[in-house]
Amino acid sequence: MVDMVGKAVRKWWGLFALPTFLAFIVGFIVPFIMGVYLSLCEFTTVTDGEFVGFKNYAKALADKEFLHALGFSAAFTVVTTIAINVIAFAIAYMLTRAIRGSSLYRSALFMPNLIGGIVLGYIWLLLLNGILAHWGRALTYSGVYGFWGLVLVVSWQQIGYMMIIYIAGLQSLPSDVIEAAAVDGATGTQTMFRIIIPLMMPSITVCSFLTVTNGFKLYDQNLALTNGAPSNMSEGLAMNITRTFYGRMGWEGVGQAKAVLFFILVAVIALIQNRLTTSKEVQA
Repeated sequence: MVDMVGKAVRKWWGLFALPTFLAFIVGFIVPFIMGVYLSLCEFTTVTDGEFVGFKNYAKALADKEFLHALGFSAAFTVVTTIAINVIAFAIAYMLTRAIRGSSLYRSALFMPNLIGGIVLGYIWLLLLNGILAHWGRALTYSGVYGFWGLVLVVSWQQIGYMMIIYIAGLQSLPSDVIEAAAVDGATGTQTMFRIIIPLMMPSITVCSFLTVTNGFKLYDQNLALTNGAPSNMSEGLAMNITRTFYGRMGWEGVGQAKAVLFFILVAVIALIQNRLTTSKEVQA
C-alpha cells in the first residue's frame, strides 16, 4: 500500500503541487511584478498609472523622513538581533541543564510570542508610560524613549521563540565531543566558545536571519507603542512606507518605490547575514 502511494505521488507530483504553485503565482509573483511597475509610475489606483521612470525613487531617497526611518530601523535591528540571540541562547543553555521545572519555564517564556503585536504594544504602552510618569515622561517624549521601548517589547516577545530553536540545537549536540573536551581538561569557557558555539552555528544562522528580518519589518508594535511620535522620530521603515502610501496625497508612487527599496535592502542584508553565519558552520 505504501509503495503504491509513493508511486502515485512520484507520478502525479505536478498535479499535487499545482494548487500551491498557482496560489504562489497569484498571491506573490503577480502582485510583486505589479508593485515594481507601479513604483515607476504616478498613480492613484492600479489602473491609472502614468510611467515616470525613476522619479519616485529619486524623491524617496531625497525624503529625510525615509532616511531617518532607515537609520532607526537599522539601529533597532542591530540592537535587537544581538540582545535577543544572546539572551535566548543563555536561557536555552540554562534550561538544557538539570533544572527542576524547566518545561514550565520554557512554556512561560514562549507565551509572549503567542500575543499579537498590536495587543502587546498597547499593553506595554500602559506599563511603560505608567513607569515613566514618575519622572514626568512618556514614550512619546522623544525618539530615544520610543526606540528603547520598542527594543524592550520586541526582545521580550521574541526571546522565547528563539530560545526554543536554541534548545533544539543544544539537545542535538553530540555528547561524545563535549565529554571528550571535558576529559582533555577544557574549561567551561573553552568548551562554550570552541565547541558548543561552532556546533550551534546552524541554529544561530536561523535565529539571526529571523531577528534581522523581523527587525526591519517591524510594524505592529511600532504602531501601537509610539505610532512614530514625536514627529515621526520613532518611526521605522515599514511605518514610514505605509504613511507615505496612504497618508500623503499624490505620493502613492513614492510609497511604492520605498517598498521596493525596502524589499531590496532586507533581501540583501538577509542574504549577507545568512552567508556570513553559514560560512562558520561546522560538521558535527
